[in-house]
Amino acid sequence: MSFWNLFNKKQHSNKSIGEAVSTKKPDIHRELEANLNDIRQKLGDSSDLIIRQLECGSSRTAAAAVYMNGLIDNEILDDFVTRSKEFEVSSHTEQTIKNSEELRLSILSGNTIILIDGWAEALCGNTRGGQVRQVTEPSTQVVIRGPKESFTETIGTNVALIRRKIKNENLWVDTVQIGKATQTDVSIMYIKGITNDKIVQEIKKRLNNIHTDSILESGYIEQFIEDSNFSLFPTLYNTERPDIVAGNLLEGRVAILVDGTPFVLIAPVSFFMYFQSVEDYYQRFIVSSMIRILRYIALLISLFGPSVYIASITFHQEMIPTQLLISLAAQREGVPFPALIEALIMEFTFEILREAGVRMPRAIGQAVSIVGALVLGQAAVQAGIVSPAMVIVVSITGISSFTTPAFSMALSVRAIRFLIMLSAAVMGFYGIAILSIILIAQMCGLRSFGIPYMTPLAPFILEDQKDTLIRFPMKFLFSRPRLISQKNSMRMNEDEQQGGNANEG
Repeated sequence: MSFWNLFNKKQHSNKSIGEAVSTKKPDIHRELEANLNDIRQKLGDSSDLIIRQLECGSSRTAAAAVYMNGLIDNEILDDFVTRSKEFEVSSHTEQTIKNSEELRLSILSGNTIILIDGWAEALCGNTRGGQVRQVTEPSTQVVIRGPKESFTETIGTNVALIRRKIKNENLWVDTVQIGKATQTDVSIMYIKGITNDKIVQEIKKRLNNIHTDSILESGYIEQFIEDSNFSLFPTLYNTERPDIVAGNLLEGRVAILVDGTPFVLIAPVSFFMYFQSVEDYYQRFIVSSMIRILRYIALLISLFGPSVYIASITFHQEMIPTQLLISLAAQREGVPFPALIEALIMEFTFEILREAGVRMPRAIGQAVSIVGALVLGQAAVQAGIVSPAMVIVVSITGISSFTTPAFSMALSVRAIRFLIMLSAAVMGFYGIAILSIILIAQMCGLRSFGIPYMTPLAPFILEDQKDTLIRFPMKFLFSRPRLISQKNSMRMNEDEQQGGNANEG
């Protein structure tokens, strides 16, 4: 029995995506003790570095198993050590390490290295394990109907969660290590034959061009490879749900997984993706379409609610019905601030409460947010600092912002709302219109890995309207987004469609 029969897993290659195997000169000593001393010196003789002395084969050749405590699976390792005294070790050149730098990286990655006296090579077994977080329910993208599982901080587990949903031989995974100090595993996953090869190559190119010492979360990758660092809108989608990733892979997109984080990136994206929930596809199309339209209405309220109130009170009183205008004027009679300052006070207070509720322990975070908003709002009205109407407007605006399924887009909307408020205070509805035109023009000019950000509305693609503002019934969603997947654009062929209709009949 050989070493590799015990560890039936392939070691991650320490190379860039699309590059050949490293051609570093071999520098592992033939003397076992020299290799062990070199490892101790390079790793600082760390207390969690474990070296176990072994004897291999009938010749009782001296050997050693080297690994980092806490990064390995003890059951796999103990099984190997127990049997290692009874088998002959044979050389497998495609499964050995000849470079000391790669050897140390394998140890730090959770692998076990076998060094044998008289060999200028080292055998490497994948024994990665240790304490990891179990698969739990999503915390940021909660649904009523649908799978109750989310990604973890272990990239191997995350890949497995996706493969359980897409059992296809064309689901490919390429891995690269990024970060001079952290050597973080970053994998891209796509379906060969559906995903556009140009998009895959562009993502690989951008990943290979990242030069940094550390990658600690997928947000690092997002900021390095996004199309525009100064855009107000996100150009990559992040999620902790495997079903969202699986659905986007089947549409021809690419998933980027980073070891150490439960959030997976998806590219390319469009603006409308951020207002679509995975639950839209688990409900009947009528209900899903109504809820989706409600999200777009909430988006308009979240963006323009305070701005419309400021513009109406400050510049366009003639547009307010007389009775309502009299009521608003009576409410604002004792307020010492203009509408803009009044709105900014309430908006900043609401943002502070929201941020405090997120950062505080869960047991009291929600209570602080709710009680704080009620108490401060009532106290501000009684003190004459703000009017009751402004409290209502800001409350509705804040609640509307929570309807956006994607948190990254919700953050962008919150920032843009302040810009629109300032424009409304300066030029009224004209300022709102001018800034809105600028924002729309900026969105139309954005691209996500070569794909227009406003697709399928700009450019307008008629067949893709089935799943944009509303959702058609499932049997009509037989095509993938045209600009995303150009090689295999049909989810089902005509015979399958006719067969499905015949079965319904």
